[in-house]
Amino acid sequence: MEQALGTLLPIGVAAALSSVPITAVILILLSDKRSHSALPFLLGWVFGTLLLVSVGTIAASSIPKPRPRHADTTTGVLEILLGAALVALSLRAMLHRRAAGAGQSSRWTKAISSLGPVKSLGVGLALNLRPKGLILSATASLALHSAKLGVRESAILVVLYTAVATSTVAIPVVATLASPHRMEPRLIEARDWLDEHGYVVTATITLLIGVIILGAGIAKL
Repeated sequence: MEQALGTLLPIGVAAALSSVPITAVILILLSDKRSHSALPFLLGWVFGTLLLVSVGTIAASSIPKPRPRHADTTTGVLEILLGAALVALSLRAMLHRRAAGAGQSSRWTKAISSLGPVKSLGVGLALNLRPKGLILSATASLALHSAKLGVRESAILVVLYTAVATSTVAIPVVATLASPHRMEPRLIEARDWLDEHGYVVTATITLLIGVIILGAGIAKL
């Protein structure tokens, strides 16, 4: 179980440091509707992450087991594909970071800031369906499948992964609702920093995790 946790943690960190959900929650927390929208957004984000990894883990259990002393070719190929997809996403983010332009950024800010509770819940759920979110959830599910754990151990690791992956949204929400005046300047600083540097952090970590998963898949062949 410890080895599986060691494999899951970097994937969870990559999910946690994704700039899109962090930016979205900061915009919600800086809006006038934060007391109504922040918790629904957090609930959608957490539940979506938990659901994707749980379903992925169940689906991964149907992957044929390799014969004794034979390579786990199926899992290896899937990991290579997922790792390559993460590398491709990170390179695309680096190359096209300015393609959206300031106008789209302004529209994104206005749209997120005006969300009510129901729409915030929906956005929290929907952000898990981004390509990166789906790939990371699938990668985590494959890691759990490869660990060959029991149902109880797998469930514990799914919850731990979800806690890590959603921590960068959960912590600002809890802290801001507890002390909004103290947190507001920090949220503004975080928003401005993410606007300038967030893509670098996200793309770099995604690239590193992609290379690691790619290497793990090759090693299984």
